[in-house]
Amino acid sequence: MAHVRFFRHYIHLPFLILGLIDCLILILAFCLSVFFAFFGDASFFISQIWFVVPSAVVFALLNLFVMVAIAVHQARLEEGMSGMMLRTLLALIISLPLCGLAYLIGGDWMWYLGHTSVLTTAAVFGLFLLGLVRTVFFALVGKDAFKRRVLVLGAGPRASQLLEDLKTPFNRKGFTLTGFVPMPGEPVAVSDGLLVTPAVALHRFVLSHRVHEIVVAVEDRRKGLPMEDLLECKMQGVKVVDGATFYERESRKVALEMITQGWLVFSDGYNVASVAGFWKRTLDLASSITLLLATLPLMLLTMLAIKFEDGFRAPVIYSQERVGLNGKVFHVHKFRSMVTDAEKNGAVWASKGDTRVTRVGGFIRKLRIDELPQIFNVLNGTMAFVGPRPERPVFVEKLAATIPFYNERHRVKPGITGWAQLCFAYADNEEDSREKLRYDLYYIKNQSLLLDLLIIMQTVEVILFRKGSR
Repeated sequence: MAHVRFFRHYIHLPFLILGLIDCLILILAFCLSVFFAFFGDASFFISQIWFVVPSAVVFALLNLFVMVAIAVHQARLEEGMSGMMLRTLLALIISLPLCGLAYLIGGDWMWYLGHTSVLTTAAVFGLFLLGLVRTVFFALVGKDAFKRRVLVLGAGPRASQLLEDLKTPFNRKGFTLTGFVPMPGEPVAVSDGLLVTPAVALHRFVLSHRVHEIVVAVEDRRKGLPMEDLLECKMQGVKVVDGATFYERESRKVALEMITQGWLVFSDGYNVASVAGFWKRTLDLASSITLLLATLPLMLLTMLAIKFEDGFRAPVIYSQERVGLNGKVFHVHKFRSMVTDAEKNGAVWASKGDTRVTRVGGFIRKLRIDELPQIFNVLNGTMAFVGPRPERPVFVEKLAATIPFYNERHRVKPGITGWAQLCFAYADNEEDSREKLRYDLYYIKNQSLLLDLLIIMQTVEVILFRKGSR
């Protein structure tokens, strides 16, 4: 099994294992630092180890928290080992003041966290040991140690679409394809080199080739499936899933071309009412108030910068109609980043290199500072901190007419940040909006407080590395 579903969110198993290993390595690094700084005698150190462990565990957890926030482990996929280690170095630096804060709060329990020399030495040990262990770990993972062997039942357009969407190295990190089994009467849309025509019964082929999972991606199930074979496979421990569920798990988005209203009704998730209550609102308020207090000086400087560039009579805040919960229109607030007559010719998508953007506007857009006034939308309840980005009514009307299930994104409150913002860049056309909807539907389907916290943490990466800004 290459994925673990934790609070309805799929987590890639190797990353989960690597996170646990990183935690243990960081505990070891901290203990080594304390040993060389204060002890020197191994037997005496071991006898006093339980005085060191609380500080070591807090050191490891704080570093792991920052690593998750700036997507250290995922960086291995896009930036390689060097990019992953550079982000690890950044995480170790960022966590130093957090460890100092833990010392101020914990007092005697966190005694060792109060020593700068211990922290810096532990960070150096940690960077070295993490690099060493990760090199060995990825050497093992590279040999398919955690990958499942998958057989796709079907070779028509649906199966071809599944292959097209999941063939990139980023998505196909949890499985290897055994092949596609064409079904009688179904048009073949997959290349001959990927077709499998078992000479024996399907269940015998599956067992002899050590297939772990069968993905059903046929055009029409009513034309008949080899149910006896599939039942035999399932009884032998082989997992059987439909194509849409498999796609969701592997890519962390919903396959618009594969789903129907029936799938939405009968699939697990979409329990919107169960996560829209007290705890969701508490998280929204806590996050918004914290962000407001932390960024208030920055917001004041932004207001002054806009005034200096455009004159003291120029407006600082730009309010715009957006579509919110259950299709209700509300006004979203942002720092003005365009010229005052930006839409004199009507509403258009923002684009890369948009000439309407001012100099100050270009800067605050790159750092997402222009979004900060939306804190007040969260405080007044028209937005959540985490959710799909709200779109303008004129665009919603057009997109809903051409993209299936587009209005389903309005089942939850829109948010300042969201799953789509983490996973996909800025949408400035219909096709991009279609792709972002895949992520929005995944979020709505699997929404939980844990997923909200994960999104809030990883939004730090979006801001630090300017992902998706326009």
